[in-house]
Amino acid sequence: MLDKVLIANRGEIALRILRACKELGIKTVAVHSQADRELMHVRLADEVVCIGPAPSAQSYLHIPALISAAEVTDASAIHPGYGFLSENADFAEQVERSGFRFIGPRAETIRLMGDKVSAIKAMKAAGVPTVPGSNGPLDDDDDANLAAARRIGYPVIIKASSGGGGRGMRVVHTEGYLLSAISITRTEAHSAFGDGTVYMEKFLEKPRHVEVQVLADGQGNAIHLYDRDCSLQRRHQKVLEEAPAPGIDPAAREKVLNACRDACIDINYRGAGTFEFLYEDGEFFFIEMNTRVQVEHPVTEMVTGVDIVKEQLRIASGWPLSITQDDVKLSGHAFECRINAEDARTFMPSPGRVTLYHPPGGLGVRMDSHMYTGYTVPPHYDSLIGKLITWGEDRDIALTRMRNGLDELLVEGIKTNIDLHKDLVRDSYFRQGEVTIHYLEKKLES
Repeated sequence: MLDKVLIANRGEIALRILRACKELGIKTVAVHSQADRELMHVRLADEVVCIGPAPSAQSYLHIPALISAAEVTDASAIHPGYGFLSENADFAEQVERSGFRFIGPRAETIRLMGDKVSAIKAMKAAGVPTVPGSNGPLDDDDDANLAAARRIGYPVIIKASSGGGGRGMRVVHTEGYLLSAISITRTEAHSAFGDGTVYMEKFLEKPRHVEVQVLADGQGNAIHLYDRDCSLQRRHQKVLEEAPAPGIDPAAREKVLNACRDACIDINYRGAGTFEFLYEDGEFFFIEMNTRVQVEHPVTEMVTGVDIVKEQLRIASGWPLSITQDDVKLSGHAFECRINAEDARTFMPSPGRVTLYHPPGGLGVRMDSHMYTGYTVPPHYDSLIGKLITWGEDRDIALTRMRNGLDELLVEGIKTNIDLHKDLVRDSYFRQGEVTIHYLEKKLES
């Protein structure tokens, strides 16, 4: 087992990693910016290193500072969490070259799946269903691009190969707008990601966002942990998730779960990962793979009983998976609401001091948060301050517990989006499991 892990992140995920390390008897190193001295995991870690000023570019994204912190504390591995450098292949490579273990996939795997064109090609070869598209990057041949769009059928979507977070995408409904849309998206992609490569796909008009959680040890063993529905989104950012995804065709589900597991073996995947799909009319279409632990991993843990972060640590220690596919049993249903420090109507961030924090409790209720009464939410980072997760024997019970949990949750001194979640879990369409990825934005516009 690893001896000491440096946690290269902040907030609730850093605390989540620290707790998993403690259960496995692993010592921890917390790194923090000058704005994050009050973080809970900083108080609980075995060792603490300040890595720079508040701006993330000078702290959590500053690779030399992170490597130096690992060196001076004699850490054996680095866990990147999610966000920041978690899917940065150069960081993973430098960690390994410096003599530490990167708790995640190999750098070449991150590069393969980080480029959406190469990822789609690899998934096609592995038998994972993909969206009809250009089958590669678009070049400067206008006639070929127009022909590809006609073959795919309008509407189509132009995507940046290196894009993410909802950026670098443009929907095209008519042929007259196609060429200018390609040109604009290329320019935006180069500006935002340093890579102007774009590709084309069929635009699905009423899809759901369904993803498959996987674990693989890089030693020929891989399992899936079933699926999650993440369709409630605003500006391509997930708001509320659940597991398993409701109303999925059983045959289509079984086929895609097995395809994802087999694909992990094909690409020699190592660690935790998530295959993201659009699901429409009983069919799955691969869109990308996240090569890290997800924000919404707790809902999968609640319905499978598998501790995903502890498995990451075991795999990074060189151990094979502790469970087989036959050991994974689906039990009940779970929801997760992302609690943000922001106005529930305008979505403007609301940093400041938390004057009162009271988390909910009861059977099947879990609160993952670094918050406490007196904690000051800094203005420099993502507004996520906690995740409320509930489990029940079935979807209705889990949803009832979520409604009750949101009613119990108290956060004072700052604005939060708790009221938005209270509305969503009482929404008739959501209660029926019928929402698409466009539903929330249309609801907010009405």
